[in-house]
Amino acid sequence: MSLNSIFQYFVPKDKKFFPLFEQAGSNLIDMAKLLQESLYSTDPAKRTQNAKQIEDLEHKGDNITHQIHLELGKNFITPFDREDIHALASSLDDVADFIHGAANRIELYKVANPSQAMKEMTDLILEATEHVAKAIFELKDLKNIRNITDSCVRINSVENKADYIFDKAVAELFEYEKDAINLIKFKEVLSAMEDATDKCEDVANVLESILVKNA
Repeated sequence: MSLNSIFQYFVPKDKKFFPLFEQAGSNLIDMAKLLQESLYSTDPAKRTQNAKQIEDLEHKGDNITHQIHLELGKNFITPFDREDIHALASSLDDVADFIHGAANRIELYKVANPSQAMKEMTDLILEATEHVAKAIFELKDLKNIRNITDSCVRINSVENKADYIFDKAVAELFEYEKDAINLIKFKEVLSAMEDATDKCEDVANVLESILVKNA
């Protein structure tokens, strides 16, 4: 029996790792939705409430990552390489960290009037996390490799759009913003948002590596 056959034999029986990964993906979507809601809201109290919820979800994500690592220590047989399980868990955790970081900066810096670029960035973060969650959901059935690949391509496309919006927004800040403090605030928030999309691309890279090894 080939290694691939062995892999395919065990994948459908996994009851531990895939549910945890799916929880992590769903958690990212919830965080991204709250961030988007905050950026489009004009209610400071609502933004504060959302920031607290995002922080709670970030802690939830940490717990999921910890559980995945515990399962790695307890299980000899895993659905794919242990290194890839660790890399996927870490990359998902990184996305959560930067979504939380963006929300935290908005709250701490008291950004009362988010820019259009920030709103566009948060739209892209939500889109990227939705593609991440979709790809992870398909991961348990590698017969749908095309679906996973398609999600990865879309994540990369979103990241490219985010890069463009970030670069353009920062250039406009340097050209038109005369208040140095506001310039720093806005740049820091935009940077955290752009980093979140970068981390989504890291997830896609890990997923593509898994596909190559198990095709």
